[in-house]
Amino acid sequence: MLGSGTSSGVPVIGCRCAVCTSPDPRNRRLRPSLRLDLPGGTALVDTPPDLREQALASGLERLDAVLFTHAHADHIFGLDDVRIFNFRQGGAIPCHGSPGTLERVRSAFSYVFEEGEEGGGKPKLELVPVTGPFELLGSRVVPVPVWHGPTEVLGYRIGGFAYVTDVSRIPEESYALLAGLEVLVLGALRYRPHPTHFTIGEALAAAARIGAGRTYLTHLAHDVDHAAPAVALPPGVAFGHDGLRIELA
Repeated sequence: MLGSGTSSGVPVIGCRCAVCTSPDPRNRRLRPSLRLDLPGGTALVDTPPDLREQALASGLERLDAVLFTHAHADHIFGLDDVRIFNFRQGGAIPCHGSPGTLERVRSAFSYVFEEGEEGGGKPKLELVPVTGPFELLGSRVVPVPVWHGPTEVLGYRIGGFAYVTDVSRIPEESYALLAGLEVLVLGALRYRPHPTHFTIGEALAAAARIGAGRTYLTHLAHDVDHAAPAVALPPGVAFGHDGLRIELA
């Protein structure tokens, strides 16, 4: 888990609350991202603005693919930092996402796809639309559509693992795609209601229905103190944190 925070990150700029000033390193949260070490290489889920810092902290030396959940700024605005992997590896990096997400990536990073002066270089990307399950680096990836307020976004399942962030509603058909998980990483913003994210309580209810062996909550705001949950977390559920390593059987 490269980043477990929300769009503002934690500490929040200018905030002096107990979590933002906490000495607990688990309360320092970069913007949300995940590194996947797969049989055929390494992929990232999303490229947040903190990507450079995350790559250095995790020792990321190679990048073979990117999976986008959606095109909000906190999930794509570090995309330019993948160009170092183009320089090192000598090829374009496949970037997978829904057709709508890829169109927004193309718009936000128009200079990448236009002819012209490269200056210090620009990323070489291959945009790959996700329209159903696909093979990636020796693994089968199953897209899991969920709702982030009025926007449909994608979670992803690989074997017994699934990553579903930025979610306020899971459709019935997507619950079926999440059956039988060993590990679930699920978005849960804060305790108070929010129009486009699960609360902690809503995420716990969804996690109980999904029934994964282990569930880690992510996309956590500064309302959430890692060491002092305001509600009891049931067995098998924990807050995620930056640097968390998840091993699968």
